[in-house]
Amino acid sequence: MLSGFLAAILVVGANAAAADANVAPFSAGKLGAVPADPWRATKLPKVPRETRYTLVDDAGTTVLRAEADASMSGLSQSVRIDPKANPVIEWRWKVSGVLAKSAFGTKAGDDFAARVYVLFDYDIAKLPFGTRMKLKIGRSMYGEAVPAAGLCYVWDAKAPVGTAAWSAYTDRLRMIVVTSGAAQAGQWVTVRRNVAEDFKAAFGEDPPAIAGVAIATDTDNTGEAVTAWYGDVRFIKAP
Repeated sequence: MLSGFLAAILVVGANAAAADANVAPFSAGKLGAVPADPWRATKLPKVPRETRYTLVDDAGTTVLRAEADASMSGLSQSVRIDPKANPVIEWRWKVSGVLAKSAFGTKAGDDFAARVYVLFDYDIAKLPFGTRMKLKIGRSMYGEAVPAAGLCYVWDAKAPVGTAAWSAYTDRLRMIVVTSGAAQAGQWVTVRRNVAEDFKAAFGEDPPAIAGVAIATDTDNTGEAVTAWYGDVRFIKAP
């Protein structure tokens, strides 16, 4: 159900003037609540069960807990970030375990204990005619939120860190494994990625403005259950 989720997660560029300059931190939220605006819930009408997101305390810091049980939904936020000035995305995450039935790069196994999306304000006019037509059809069905280019960082069950492939649903989303396996389950893992470099490696050009981020823990395809925790997400200058 990733294609529908992508269509729902962000209004790319449409709210640029009102978007945050960086990502609103979970650590500033209210315990026991779902993260408030500018975070927003993103649901799929064809998936009856939603992943449950709650702000909880972890060693004195407020973090986001995601509880999935044969479910799919996410949280997203519009931003407006210059990837030349702040090209590095940084966050930390923790999972209770990995998904035994997931299979990286396939529709049937397109579930992950944790994933973070970065979407870009990409000019549709630069795309080939056939791709533009597919995107326009998608936007006619789901609205202007359908992204023209994005990266998706995942905690995968089996694929080695650094594995990258196009999404099983669209060649406008590059999937990248940044944490792998169950060895670090139950532990906080910090991730840093240069999104400008990742975008150029995937799409062959420098990235446009970063227009949004999203977080999702999903198990609707595999029918499994998992819990994930997310710390604050931020964009910083390159070291």
